[in-house]
Amino acid sequence: MTRKLPFEAIENFRDFGDYGAGERRIRKGVLYRAAHQAEATDADLEALAALDLSLIVDLRRPNERTRSPSRRWNGFAAEVIENGEGDEHDDPWHRFIAGSDLSAKAFTDYMVDYYREAPFVGRHVDLYSRYFQRLGHTPGATLIHCAAGKDRTGILAALTHHIAGVHEDDIFADFLLTNDPVRFERRVPMMRQAILDMTGREATDDALITALGVELHYLETAFAAIHAAHPSIDHYLETVLGVDSKTRAAIEARILA
Repeated sequence: MTRKLPFEAIENFRDFGDYGAGERRIRKGVLYRAAHQAEATDADLEALAALDLSLIVDLRRPNERTRSPSRRWNGFAAEVIENGEGDEHDDPWHRFIAGSDLSAKAFTDYMVDYYREAPFVGRHVDLYSRYFQRLGHTPGATLIHCAAGKDRTGILAALTHHIAGVHEDDIFADFLLTNDPVRFERRVPMMRQAILDMTGREATDDALITALGVELHYLETAFAAIHAAHPSIDHYLETVLGVDSKTRAAIEARILA
């Protein structure tokens, strides 16, 4: 199937359902993931409205939401999960860019460190927990997103797949769908200019593609960090994110066919 949805100005928008899950299957059209919707066109808003979204999980920090506020369609009534944690004036990504040599290795090292810590960051734990508590009780579709729809969103999508019983190969394959050459071609010049404006220095294409994409070992790093702190991912889900048997059963009943 074609997972990518053809929005005009919303990037990395795709259905992360319709995967086999043991003897069952995740429903199509109930789970979506994307980048932010601040640049959505009017046509994009009409397309969003048609998806029957009941729950939107905005994983961005407060300063990201202020800088790029989400556009909403007429009659918008979806529940939105977000939080206010994070210093409005302290953006770790911008701080990294300012002090980085802007090499591909620097971007990779930053992301590996990020994925190692991400499952335990307080604001992520709060947002992930609230998402799982609501997912099984959401009548329509759910959209999870951050700024680029690849890291915070990627971890949450992978955990959702794990709960559903999706095979690990499919979990990683879905994660890697972020690496879209068409998106890279469009975004590289924009990101190059943004970094030049911020630092007065220019990054190479290889470095920028590294920054815009994901690598298999990023998600492996997050899972390894969870396993290092917990007997299993299921133990982490239950003790850190509050996904007990009742919550899990509600999620399975909602998203599995």
